[in-house]
Amino acid sequence: MSLPALAPDSEENVVPSGIRLVDPNADIAKKVLLLEDDPAFKEIMTDFLKESGFEVVGVTNGVEGVHQVLASDFEVLLCDMMMPTLPGDMFFRAVERMRPHLCDRFIFMTGHRGNTKVNDFIVSVNGTILTKPFHVDDLLEMIAFINVRTMLLAA
Repeated sequence: MSLPALAPDSEENVVPSGIRLVDPNADIAKKVLLLEDDPAFKEIMTDFLKESGFEVVGVTNGVEGVHQVLASDFEVLLCDMMMPTLPGDMFFRAVERMRPHLCDRFIFMTGHRGNTKVNDFIVSVNGTILTKPFHVDDLLEMIAFINVRTMLLAA
């Protein structure tokens, strides 16, 4: 539910003094790195995440992802497992060497549910995984989980 916009010239929308309106969407945007090689899915995910209050940096492969990780820090890394140039597992290993504090912030995405290599990798790194297709509520819950885990590890 959103609050109606306040019109400064309308008496019915005057906020009594001492009361502060808080916009729940005004929180500091969390920065998400999205690695997804499917352009349509990447666009849908980017739009959804931005509408949900996240700052999104989207790339189409792991090499581009490495450049972004070297240039910035991210609260969450949404990583497709099957990408050209540098797949998700290899991207994770590169991040592990360069910026190991980001490794607990990964959410791996895959449409290859029965792929033994993918499953073994996820288990070996104790990874968090979303199987495509997934519901957007599941994505937001996973992001919240990653944020809580990051705060607990930092404490």
